[in-house]
Amino acid sequence: MSDTLGSIDRRLLDEIASLHSIPQGAHNIRKNGKGISRNSTANIEITPKADKPGIDVVIRPGTVNESVHIPVILSESGLTDVVYNTFEVGERSDVLIVAGCGIHNSGLSDSRHDGVHEFIVRKGAHMRYVEKHYGEGQGRRILNPVTVVHIEENASAELELVQIRGVDSTDRETRISLAKGARIVITERLLTSGDQVAESRITIDLNGEDSTAQVISRSVAKDRSQQVFYFTLNGRNRCRGHVQCDSIVMDQSHVQSIPEVGAYHSEAQLIHEAAIGRIAGEQLLKLMSLGLTEEEAEATILEGFLA
Repeated sequence: MSDTLGSIDRRLLDEIASLHSIPQGAHNIRKNGKGISRNSTANIEITPKADKPGIDVVIRPGTVNESVHIPVILSESGLTDVVYNTFEVGERSDVLIVAGCGIHNSGLSDSRHDGVHEFIVRKGAHMRYVEKHYGEGQGRRILNPVTVVHIEENASAELELVQIRGVDSTDRETRISLAKGARIVITERLLTSGDQVAESRITIDLNGEDSTAQVISRSVAKDRSQQVFYFTLNGRNRCRGHVQCDSIVMDQSHVQSIPEVGAYHSEAQLIHEAAIGRIAGEQLLKLMSLGLTEEEAEATILEGFLA
């Protein structure tokens, strides 16, 4: 691994991208507001933007079984980093894009990263996008991601949006537009503790005939933390959309799930389901009967819930 990365940097990369070394394929690694390693391949071109911080990633049509890693790490206290990344996923391609941000803040000032990612998934293509956020240290860690995805005719995308732990404040915005026969599956997992606050806004416009959307959101709120989820489904054609939001509340935490479902076509089928509650006592008792302590049983249940 590059000499520009220390032990803290390596740990952050492992948490958010499962990277133990700089990958050989297409990648762009950003540290403390600067790019430190970038590599394009024959099918995936990564170039820096000329007018603002960020990159353009162009994936050639027909590219399959390839991946792009674009992690961001912050290890300086008091740093605010903003980045704008644009991705074009070529027709008939099938790729994995791994992003995420890890912050280590050992100082007294806030450390913050705002990432704006826009994706264009061309006709017949498939994209899997994984974004993980993680924070550690005594200082405040702030992460505000914006994800915008345009999915063209008969294309599809899978989004895995994960907040592992250690993020003091987050305002997440996800906007999706779907053309004819397009499909989106979003899996969101979020954990807060202490006095952390999190807001997540997911808006999906099902514009095309026979477009489909599925959202599965799971969260755990501990201590005095607060979470608010806003889900908006707009069915503007014959389409199907389903949102499922499940949250576990513990201690003095607070969780809200606020749906908005709009059918603008007579054949739009839209469903929102939400369940918020505590860990079931019978689950704890069952695991404790197998020899686990109450704390171990609780940890096992939460780990399985967020898996």
